[in-house]
Amino acid sequence: MKTFKLVIVGGGSTYTPGIITNLLNKKEEFKLHELCLYDNNGERQDKVGIIVRQIVKAMDPSLKLVFTTDPEKAFAGADFIFAQMRVGLYKMREQDEKIPLKYNVVGQETCGPGGLAYGLRTIYPMAEMIDYCEKYASKDYWIVNYSNPAAIVAKAMKAMRPEARILNICDMPVAIMELMARILGCSFKELEVDYFGLNHFGWFTHVRVNGIDRTEELKSYVKEHGYMPPLPEEQLKKIEPSWAATFKNSKDIINMFPEYLPNTYFQYYLLSEYIVAHEDKNYTRANEVINGREKHIFDTADEYEKTGKIDLEQFNDIHGEFIVDVAMSLAYDLKKRYLVMVKNDGAVENLPDDAMVEVPSYITSRGPEPVRVGKIPAFYKGLIEQQNACEQLVCEAAAEHSYEKALMAFTMNKTVPSAVTAKKILDDMIKANKGYWPELH
Repeated sequence: MKTFKLVIVGGGSTYTPGIITNLLNKKEEFKLHELCLYDNNGERQDKVGIIVRQIVKAMDPSLKLVFTTDPEKAFAGADFIFAQMRVGLYKMREQDEKIPLKYNVVGQETCGPGGLAYGLRTIYPMAEMIDYCEKYASKDYWIVNYSNPAAIVAKAMKAMRPEARILNICDMPVAIMELMARILGCSFKELEVDYFGLNHFGWFTHVRVNGIDRTEELKSYVKEHGYMPPLPEEQLKKIEPSWAATFKNSKDIINMFPEYLPNTYFQYYLLSEYIVAHEDKNYTRANEVINGREKHIFDTADEYEKTGKIDLEQFNDIHGEFIVDVAMSLAYDLKKRYLVMVKNDGAVENLPDDAMVEVPSYITSRGPEPVRVGKIPAFYKGLIEQQNACEQLVCEAAAEHSYEKALMAFTMNKTVPSAVTAKKILDDMIKANKGYWPELH
């Protein structure tokens, strides 16, 4: 059986333990001979590595485990690269969220001005990582990229590194599908969906359970409850408040536009005034994560160092499982169907061919084979074209170091009310991102 070298880029991520747990859950089906964690922040990676070492020791002690900050050592002979960059860490995410909120504009990691700012930080580091893969990795390498903002990263890399063997994915549709499965009383594996849009900007058109269409049943539920699943009160209380609100807000969107089931991120574009009014401008989602998931991971590592005790069961999650399943379909030509980002090329008939759309695709060893969606109605087409143009402009701003195109992108974003506000946010973002963004002139 063929074995693989797999590199996790962003090894210091708080998601790394969950991804590795899911990898090793399938160690007999997707056999690794080397697992390498690569990060430019060695101190953070070493901290997360305390947990990772215990996972590997418990689940596959013979596996070669490497931690490095050296790109040649990391990528040499790599077959698979899982990319989960967070350029600027949560300190910069906090700026992405709080600067727009200062002007009563949505402050969010991947949507609105925050997403554009994050994209401008990530484009060149992603291109650099691809260059490392081209130089050092196996000739048949595959990058499975889930670095945010995935839509901008996917679009920029298709233009800047068109020959790269990269598959761009996102786990948000998967998280929504997990909620759908709970609502419909089935397992996630029994669910199949039709979907179109851009990343964090799309709609579910059909939802089937074991081949039976249950879309209307699901719509009726979402119109009353949003995507909040029918769980006992005690379990509902465990859902983080910001996510609970996000799941519930889909109710308002589908009651206004009942044709399709929305991605939850449409709350930022279609309910932006409401979202801003209910945000704490001094304590955003970045702060929740810093004081929640991030603190928990680092506390877990500290506790292990003090006591030698660790609960490894906590690191199983749907996020990691999806990434591993996609990689296995690439590795073994399984042709399994997943929602991924692809160059449109007619998949959505009445959208530009160069748009990076998110649609169901069969994942083969040669890459994704997208399902043809056909034509989409004017309302959805118009929204997507505006968002696509916004993302195109921010990619061009990065490539051309153009202040004007960055301002166009910020102005065109649906969450921003005027060019005047866009300019204020952009100018503040330039100051905050000094050293991260390309110089804009």
